[in-house]
Amino acid sequence: MGKEGAKGSSVSTHSSGFRDFLLKPELLRAIVDCGFEHPTELQHECIPQAIRGMDVLCQAKPGMGKTALFVLATLQQLEPVTGQVSVLVMCPTKQLAFQISKEYKRFSKFMPTVKVAVFVGGLSKKKDMEVLKGGSPHIVVGTPGRTHALIRSQTLNPRHIKHFILDECDKMVRQLDILRDIQEIFHKTPKEKQVMMFSATLKKEIRPVCTKLMKNQMEISLVDETKLNLYGLQQYYVKLKDNEKNRKLFDLLDTLKFNQAVVFVKSVQRCVALAQLLSSTTFRPSPSTEGCLRRNVCLGISSSKTPRGQSWWKQPVWTRDGHRRSQHRLQLRHSRRLGHVPAQGEAAI
Repeated sequence: MGKEGAKGSSVSTHSSGFRDFLLKPELLRAIVDCGFEHPTELQHECIPQAIRGMDVLCQAKPGMGKTALFVLATLQQLEPVTGQVSVLVMCPTKQLAFQISKEYKRFSKFMPTVKVAVFVGGLSKKKDMEVLKGGSPHIVVGTPGRTHALIRSQTLNPRHIKHFILDECDKMVRQLDILRDIQEIFHKTPKEKQVMMFSATLKKEIRPVCTKLMKNQMEISLVDETKLNLYGLQQYYVKLKDNEKNRKLFDLLDTLKFNQAVVFVKSVQRCVALAQLLSSTTFRPSPSTEGCLRRNVCLGISSSKTPRGQSWWKQPVWTRDGHRRSQHRLQLRHSRRLGHVPAQGEAAI
């Protein structure tokens, strides 16, 4: 969703408002309460079709409002029935599951009868079963493995699901074990249901796997391969040996002008060690090891050279310490989820 008056944003908005979608008053109230005024290009294109129950296969870059799209579309169609799960959303990681759940709770804040639950691996399965036995939620957000386990144990009943959604579907369907779970779950749900799949990247060989689960789907792609980099963000890749990383990091922090930086490291031990090292300099590190960016560990750094009155994220510097990924391009959607920071600054890998 786009807020009015955001200059230089990479997310285009439309002059039409959310009221044009004829959403429930409770949803419109929640949208206004969140401060949103106009839908993004993607939302403008897809929401009218999605709220009619059409299957959707969507590829769009991060920040275009994919999550809000299916959250609003499903809440608009939801008719809560006690003890029945109507909406099933699956995603590859527990962090993303909790993020999606938060969006559902945010937009259903004026729909008090709607219940949302998260079921993911790594947490107590017994507690998940207790939640389901205490009264099934209307909306379930989870990872495929845990969701499938709850269905196999007959704790989670999928027979009333009307909306089947995969977020970051490319990451799931390309892994055979996860794809197997998804397919088994899919076949245990009713034949007549809405299927929506979303991804920032969708390779040609994956697309047929997705469309096999859909009927007369609307396909939309707002990703131009030549425009994958977000506006205002300069990215650099530097190949270094382990013993050269600290010196290069200090050079970057001394040379670049920034208000605050985030350094991604590969372990808690590295995070603590780097924080101690930086403490002896003019930088004031704030180590965070809560796994706030998926499996990465982040280290927030503010500079004593920066006036305290300035905005923290006015020009962030994104760096990643550790083994490079197969692509030299930084996966920016992970970075942008940290408080939805503006896509401006420099990134060094």
